[in-house]
Amino acid sequence: MGTLQLSIHGLATTSSVPRKFNFRSRSSTTHLRFSTPKIRAVSTVPDSESTAKDKEPDEPPAVDFAFVHSVLLPDGTPDVHFRRACGGQKLRDIMLDNNMELYGPYGRPLLNCAGGGTCGTCMVEVVEGKELLTPRTDKEKEHLKKKPKNWRLACQTIVGKPDSKGLLVIQQLPEWKAHEWSYEKILPTEEP
Repeated sequence: MGTLQLSIHGLATTSSVPRKFNFRSRSSTTHLRFSTPKIRAVSTVPDSESTAKDKEPDEPPAVDFAFVHSVLLPDGTPDVHFRRACGGQKLRDIMLDNNMELYGPYGRPLLNCAGGGTCGTCMVEVVEGKELLTPRTDKEKEHLKKKPKNWRLACQTIVGKPDSKGLLVIQQLPEWKAHEWSYEKILPTEEP
């Protein structure tokens, strides 16, 4: 008897649990579901080869990100970008390396501190995954005194350790957010 090798095809939502985003604009409420990719069999491996491959790790550890932009798409849905990165890096560096908008109107060189933690223009809202982040620094405590507890400065926030795994949902430019949405996990249902 052989072992079945599986390959994942479809949307790059790297989680095993489907996600649902609910958001409210001024005119209506919309529900979005991001489901897991479909899995299909690629080939079988004889038993002698399967024991050697079972001992190797499938993928290196990485943190999955869902970045939600502050403005809606023309059809009224939130602009969500899925990315993956290694832990142990500053959130600012991860966002800039993945071409995610961080500064918005403060994007010009003279309007932000380039990661020094002195201007406060790289604020993000952590919707899920707070446990993957380092505690607030003194600079964050100073700049975010009157802001909600889940707001962070991306330049001062380190995402986990190099061997961290998990999901982090980030609202970009929370002070410019033009809509409300909620995030909830939906348990997978068994298909016949």
